[in-house]
Amino acid sequence: MRLVSVLERLDVPWCVIGGIAVNHWAEEPMVTADVDLVIALDRVEEAVSALEKEGFKAERFPGSINLKGSSKVSVQISTEERYRQFPARAVAADVWGMLMRVASLEDTLAGKLAAYADEERRPSKRQKDWLDILRLVESHPELADRLPEEIRARFEEFRSF
Repeated sequence: MRLVSVLERLDVPWCVIGGIAVNHWAEEPMVTADVDLVIALDRVEEAVSALEKEGFKAERFPGSINLKGSSKVSVQISTEERYRQFPARAVAADVWGMLMRVASLEDTLAGKLAAYADEERRPSKRQKDWLDILRLVESHPELADRLPEEIRARFEEFRSF
């Protein structure tokens, strides 16, 4: 709640991505241990500075800034280019009783497709990305047309069971 409060007070464009966004759009939520989000790139440093003043500790990595607050929940701010436009298309949503900005349905799928295609990710993370793609398409069948051919074929195999 502190994270959302700081970002809203700054009035920076931001949105949650990853598992929380998938949980918003899919019919069946799954547990996720972290909060992935993206902030308008020209406002990231301002937001991180404000969050540090609120007690978050920041650790920088290529492509992300990880924040740790007083809870066990970790926060990862993605600074990857592929997410740059997501905040502009975000939607307001009730997530666990909190008003948040969530990546659009199409952006959520695009983010998961990109993560799944990243062969440098751990195999277990890629399998979770695959499951998230399945959950999104099961809940929103119209998304099947947005899947790359090899993923659509794999999805059709699973659907035939």
